[in-house]
Amino acid sequence: MKDSTGPAKEPIEGTDPAPLSDRFGAQISHGDIREVRGPLLVVGGAGGVGWDEFATIDLAGGESRHGLVLEVDRDLATLQVLESTDGMSLGKIGVRFDGRPLHVQVGTQWLGRVCNGRGEPLDGGPPVTGTATLPVSGWPLNPVYREPPQEPVLTGISVIDGLMTLVRGQKLPIFSVPGLPHLTLATQIAAQATSSGQSFRVVFAAMGLTHADIAFVRDRLEERSAEKELILLLNAADDPVIERILTPRIALTIAEHLAYTEGHDVLVVMSDMTSYAEAVREVSAARREIPARRGYPGYLYSDLATLYERCGRVKGHDGSVTIVPVLTMPAGDITHPVPDLTGYITEGQIVLAPDIAARGIYPPVDVLSSLSRLMRSGAGKGRTREDHPDVAAQVLAALARARQATELAELVGEAALSETDRSYILYRTLVEKGLFDQARDESRTLEDTLGRAWTALAALPDKELTMLPRVFLDRYLPRSGS
Repeated sequence: MKDSTGPAKEPIEGTDPAPLSDRFGAQISHGDIREVRGPLLVVGGAGGVGWDEFATIDLAGGESRHGLVLEVDRDLATLQVLESTDGMSLGKIGVRFDGRPLHVQVGTQWLGRVCNGRGEPLDGGPPVTGTATLPVSGWPLNPVYREPPQEPVLTGISVIDGLMTLVRGQKLPIFSVPGLPHLTLATQIAAQATSSGQSFRVVFAAMGLTHADIAFVRDRLEERSAEKELILLLNAADDPVIERILTPRIALTIAEHLAYTEGHDVLVVMSDMTSYAEAVREVSAARREIPARRGYPGYLYSDLATLYERCGRVKGHDGSVTIVPVLTMPAGDITHPVPDLTGYITEGQIVLAPDIAARGIYPPVDVLSSLSRLMRSGAGKGRTREDHPDVAAQVLAALARARQATELAELVGEAALSETDRSYILYRTLVEKGLFDQARDESRTLEDTLGRAWTALAALPDKELTMLPRVFLDRYLPRSGS
């Protein structure tokens, strides 16, 4: 087993540039093809082949395709063909196994490129080459080499930066419902996010998107891609499901090299993780594995963890990997296996709600159901601003009280409320329209965000602002006539 006692950079430095035939012996072409079944290929006489092994499939006309081993039964190996099995016929196919899982070349040459889910160019450019070759499954990292996440990643979106700050090295998912603008929010984050580090890069991994959505993503992120700050990996809904499983792994492998070898702060946005989980379920069914909860395999938790736990900061390295996975909850069910298991692994969540979207607020974040558990590691004096954590706490506490006042007004009428309760209803309107709601291409500074929060809080009597020290009230609270 590989020694995982050192930082993530160590396995990268010793990459062997020798060709596969030198490292793994001459590749033998297996011609005993037993069955072509949909996207699957069953190969006989394949002793010694392992799960997830990568293979090259040679067709009679000289064309080559690629596949991954899904199942091994004695000397039978079942492969998922990446490009499809169209045109294949028994007796005219040869399969060469690589002797290892899929590897990908990594390096700064990926920046500015647009590729499909398995890394093949969609932008008309040449194939992407790199300075090292790494397995897409990543290297294990000894936990003692991890540094705690700290310092903010600012998205330019007030509700996130102000109330659930994303921290460098954190994994913070977005929980949504089909029909809400989660893809718009994900692309806005990818287009606007920055950190205080020397350089910031973004890897956007799209999984199972329609071609219309892919066109939207490419158009929205074109500017950042042209500046060589972005990498796009786009898996369409009609692409092979096995490619959907590879897409986030390739994205994270590229990101790890940019972070821990090149020294960049890297944000990886992955959408939609529910499509990824559906692909895992489909592949599990092809392997004839016993299904567990709602048909998903019993190892879905550990499978998701192998992705989410690849983020963080490493001792001795300047860079970091921050992950924002986006997932849709079928029927809005937050207890569905995908959001449920994701919540156990990640450090908080940003929840989008249909009722907030119905009021015309973008992004429709349900702030009382959302949180960033690491926010205090990235907010406050020396990181954002001294009043930031206290203002965020006061905004949330006041909003909870405002919801109670609104519900009471629906029962007895607003005229029957006390003056304080009416001020909370006014506050709710001000905070939603002034702080939470913003344009889909608007990027706000943190100073602007905190100023808007203070403006909304000014609608409340001073005696209600119990979570703010007097020194902050004197310094930041707007007064009438000022």
